[in-house]
Amino acid sequence: MIGFSEGFHDAAVAVVNDGKICYATHSERYSKIKHDKHLDITAASTAQLLCHDGKIAFYERPWLKRTRQLFAGQKAWYRPRHLSLKPTQYYSHHKSHAAAAFQTSPFDEAAIVVVDSIGEWDTTSIWTAEYKDGKAVYKKRWSQWYPQSIGLWYSALTKWAGLRPLDEEYIFMGMAAFGNPVNMNVVEKQLHKNNHKGARLGDYDKCDIAKSAERILQLELNNIFAKASQYSKHICYGGGVALNCVVNTGLREMYNMWIMPCPGDAGGALGAACLAYGKKVAFSPYLGYNIQKLCDPRRVVDALLKEKVVGVANGRAEFGPRALGNRSLLADPREAGTKDLVNKIKKRDLFRPFAPAILEEHCQDYFDMPKQSRYMSYVYKCKQQKAIPACIHVDGSARVQTVPKDSESILRPILECWYKRTGCPVLLNTSLNIKGKPMVNTIGDAMLFESKYNVTVF
Repeated sequence: MIGFSEGFHDAAVAVVNDGKICYATHSERYSKIKHDKHLDITAASTAQLLCHDGKIAFYERPWLKRTRQLFAGQKAWYRPRHLSLKPTQYYSHHKSHAAAAFQTSPFDEAAIVVVDSIGEWDTTSIWTAEYKDGKAVYKKRWSQWYPQSIGLWYSALTKWAGLRPLDEEYIFMGMAAFGNPVNMNVVEKQLHKNNHKGARLGDYDKCDIAKSAERILQLELNNIFAKASQYSKHICYGGGVALNCVVNTGLREMYNMWIMPCPGDAGGALGAACLAYGKKVAFSPYLGYNIQKLCDPRRVVDALLKEKVVGVANGRAEFGPRALGNRSLLADPREAGTKDLVNKIKKRDLFRPFAPAILEEHCQDYFDMPKQSRYMSYVYKCKQQKAIPACIHVDGSARVQTVPKDSESILRPILECWYKRTGCPVLLNTSLNIKGKPMVNTIGDAMLFESKYNVTVF
């Protein structure tokens, strides 16, 4: 079964065969257009070659979406750019998100929360799902409709702060650590307006607005999750808002949660494929283009000790916006100046933080956290900030990635070798790309990155 998403932002395609996700990739990795809304022909052709049957599922219902666009006064209407993928089945936008969340999860039954900007009409929804005779059965329990939208509100605030909506919400999230929640009433009033054309706020401190938005988002999601928890003790969470790792952490403290590491619109492609397949799928985040080459962890560590920063492009690319070791820039976290060095390489604002990747068995020695957090979906306070200052945010927190012993990524043996050489089980891990550009995908991309930015890539 093929599932694909395109027409708005972050086009993607996925293939599910016999309970296995054989392929899932972002169009931008091939086209080199960040957040490309069109499905790249190479990605689509690869999916067709891998698919075992003729089912092709689209992640939303274009005709229903058209009614909302007419209501909103929009002229745009999705028309497929690459007619090689002609859908045989259509599913609603939020149901595709729900399926990506549930059918990749460890649960046999669950409530599902979906929160994003907008699909056809739904902007927030609660579902229940269970397997009956092995087949996933869904029921929508509650929803909010356009124009009321948490996702549109957050994107509008992102734009108000001078950042790109549907792209730089994560920067707005990071700004909250520098602010105080002194504008709660102003920001909450904006939540209840139609934010499709942006937010209209006065002359406020951007970091204070970001902090206020974080607090309000937490309160809103607390209420939504409380509704969802009436249906199940297990909760799956999908939609683009599920990428807010700060708010996710507050929710995880209260609920038994699963967040697939690609919960946004690209993940909807996988959700459509899952719906067409109908059963639970075995999940791995390493689903994209495969760079097959030998990578000696000892050489990587030698280079890290000498150069402080190296790239790794090895194995199958991650599906999702965050690098998990196969398309990563790795750096020594023990010196505070490393953060500025990596930010300069990536051409990012110097205040922006980086994530620590840590050997899973050591995570509770360094962070106040559960025993695992494998997909950078949550943030935790660091117990040893002086030991790894380069990957700790200004508020003492970090978006932790724990790397288990059975990890498929080359990152595990690199971390083991690093720990043996330095006594430190942590490396700074960020995506192998430059700000505004997609992550490295192929060996050719890796070679170009190495030559252009003077960073050794293994």
